Amino acid sequence: MGKVLGFKEFGRQSPERQPVATRVKHWQEVYLQWPESKARDQAARCMDCAVPFCHTGCPLGNVIPDFNDLVYRGKWQRALEVLHSTNNFPDFTGRICPAPCEAACVLNINQDPVTIEYIEKAIVDRGWSEGWIKPEPPPVRTGKKVAVVGSGPAGLAAAQQLNRAGHTVTVFERDNQIGGLLRLGIPEFKLEKAVVQRRVEQMEAEGVVFKPGVNVGVDLPAGELRAGFDAVCLTGGATQPRDLPIPGRNLKGVHFAMEYLTQQNRVLAGEHVVPGKRISAEGKRVVILGGGDTGADCLGTAHRQGAEVVYQYELLPEPPMMRRADNPWPYWPLILRTSAAHEEGGVRDYSISTKSFTGEHGVLKQLHATRLEWGPPDATGRPTMKEIPGSEFTVDCDLVFLALGFLGGEQYLTKALGVELDQRGNIKTGVDHMSNVPGVFSAGDMRRGQSLVVWALAEGREAAHHVDKWLMGATKLPRSLPGALPR
Repeated sequence: MGKVLGFKEFGRQSPERQPVATRVKHWQEVYLQWPESKARDQAARCMDCAVPFCHTGCPLGNVIPDFNDLVYRGKWQRALEVLHSTNNFPDFTGRICPAPCEAACVLNINQDPVTIEYIEKAIVDRGWSEGWIKPEPPPVRTGKKVAVVGSGPAGLAAAQQLNRAGHTVTVFERDNQIGGLLRLGIPEFKLEKAVVQRRVEQMEAEGVVFKPGVNVGVDLPAGELRAGFDAVCLTGGATQPRDLPIPGRNLKGVHFAMEYLTQQNRVLAGEHVVPGKRISAEGKRVVILGGGDTGADCLGTAHRQGAEVVYQYELLPEPPMMRRADNPWPYWPLILRTSAAHEEGGVRDYSISTKSFTGEHGVLKQLHATRLEWGPPDATGRPTMKEIPGSEFTVDCDLVFLALGFLGGEQYLTKALGVELDQRGNIKTGVDHMSNVPGVFSAGDMRRGQSLVVWALAEGREAAHHVDKWLMGATKLPRSLPGALPR
């Protein structure tokens, strides 16, 4: 433990964000540089608990008290080694993770938790600036070949681990850019794409082969894939968005959220958008349906495009400001959260059910909705809801983005490979991450359903452990922390 009473001497202080008026005029990350002195003070708040619940909150099992202590002592390179021992890409989690580790921090019982996420970011950014992060190719190759299908966080983590174990790894990506959700789904102002690219280049230097623009099951038949590799790991994500089949859904102006976010990332990458296909909120009235992270990403994007007004509606009731009695520490707190995008403006509203869209000449003009009243749970444990008579209302709008979650992976791929699915449409595997087809494994959202980037990384590492063990009979690749708290 670095500073015995650091948690009493220092209050929680996160890196400052750029002023709203400044950041909505550009697409770069919103946080200002964190001085080293501030990072060390914040690391000093860690109590090095005898039972570090932050480990239980983190799906990766990051050794959090150890790297906090090292940062406090100014031993940054050693802190990076400890961080990398459990997390391949802390530059991702340090920017876009909701930090379940902080929710489980013992300080969070009655104080503000340690700024674990930002300390991670400070460590890895220091590592890049000092030149400590270098390619780590394996000293010996095993002669085994592994295909990873999907280059999102789970696929990248699995590929890097398996490559470092000595296998020859090829990553197939159906898009023309490597990174999956990291590259095309998450806005630039949350995760600059140079951060993703430097990791891709590191992996290429380590010997990982990337093949973008190859849609397995379409461009590359499943039989050829199986014949060409000793093992296959499916990490294609949960890419099927949940739709809203109501009257007017097909009007021009109603889009899936990921269609909108992906296009904006492509535009920023310099890709050409066919005239008439550009989705821009400039000068428009926007409604976002869904109150989660994807909805907030749409909100921040609309602000930067110059929307006239943005409404964000959520079906569920507004969360409380503090934990309820049935949501105790150290579980994930089901409370109201305000992201950087919400600070920038917009109108948030809750307990709203959208009933229909209407328009003129095939173009969206209005959204029609009603307010809901939520009651006690039914026999299945689900909260009951009913529409409030006379609460119907209409909103004039030019764009609607559906940010309602995702339902599973691409079934043409799973059918081509013959893998079984569970009741939710995810790939069914055993504890060893292997499907019913010998040698075909899965990890990430394609296996567990829509989840967090930190869970995808943990899944990728865990799958790599089992793939290596299946190929070689034994493995030295570490496992992710089993039994992390649900989120």
